[in-house]
Amino acid sequence: MGHDRPKNPVDYRAAGVDTAEGARAVAAIRAHVGATRRPEVIGDIGGFGGLFSASAFKDMADPVLVSGTDGVGTKIELAKLLDRHGTVGIDLVAMCVNDILVSGAEPLFFLDYVAVGKLRSERMERIVAGIAEGCVQAGCALVGGEMAEHPGTMDADDYDLCGFCVGVVDRPKMITGETIAPGDVILGLGSSGLHSNGFSLVRKVLVEGREADLALPRVDLGGTTLGELLLTPTRIYVKSVLAVLAEVPVKGMAHVTGGGITENLDRMLPKTCDARVVRGSWKVPPVFGLVQDAAGIDDDSMCRTFNMGVGFALALDPKHAPAAAAKLRDLGEIVSEIGEVVDGTGAVVYA
Repeated sequence: MGHDRPKNPVDYRAAGVDTAEGARAVAAIRAHVGATRRPEVIGDIGGFGGLFSASAFKDMADPVLVSGTDGVGTKIELAKLLDRHGTVGIDLVAMCVNDILVSGAEPLFFLDYVAVGKLRSERMERIVAGIAEGCVQAGCALVGGEMAEHPGTMDADDYDLCGFCVGVVDRPKMITGETIAPGDVILGLGSSGLHSNGFSLVRKVLVEGREADLALPRVDLGGTTLGELLLTPTRIYVKSVLAVLAEVPVKGMAHVTGGGITENLDRMLPKTCDARVVRGSWKVPPVFGLVQDAAGIDDDSMCRTFNMGVGFALALDPKHAPAAAAKLRDLGEIVSEIGEVVDGTGAVVYA
């Protein structure tokens, strides 16, 4: 015997998933995705998989694929609080492409995953527009992604982002850090602020209970608001650093993310060397002082949590450092000589 059908049928939309709104979202983001297109991209979004020609590898002796995945973390909570969703997508791309850049890899393509409680095409377009902008800045193609609606498991206004990128480097040109030696110079590239790390602490000491103050212009911040300052997107270093690698020998690189300077510069070092970082050798953006004063923590804790104004670092022979610094400055980077490599055990020490 068959079961009687309910008198009030429950379709997918009634269950909380609006496929029509999903179709509108796809249509809204199509132009943004198109702006990231590279010659190797085959087809368009909407297929079951993103297609990318391996012709990008044809001139390489031993092409090595390098992949990276990451999210934006609790910085998204601030974007939701301020209803400003156009920059967290840049953060998402930056966290991935800056990671694979450390190996000397050129980012080729990117895919994103956006989980939402309730899909709203207008907000989704803003998010994906940011992802596309990040891809344009990095020179990689946005070849696909997923928008997943999770009614009943996420609040209607909630969302989260993650993504991954794939890049390529010719093995003979891969940056490994193996040849770093005492006497090498460490160049630091200026960050755009907090980037996308440490926001659980930032929110606790600067945002919670002070939400109404986030939109007030502040004299001590040059007239900007604290909300705008905190949402400043992560700087993408890809084009500048790849241009330097094409001209100057670089021994090692580090992307300064979670764990700050202390727990990222050591990742490029051989076990026989330390990175001796000279405090005061670069300009620390004011936002870090705001966080430190509000949290009441010492310099060591700050350097173990935040980038402190250094978002990326390169280690190279001192005879090549001036040319690298000049090239990076010509390309718009803020460059400081932040220290040197010394004998040690693979740690970061401060002077």
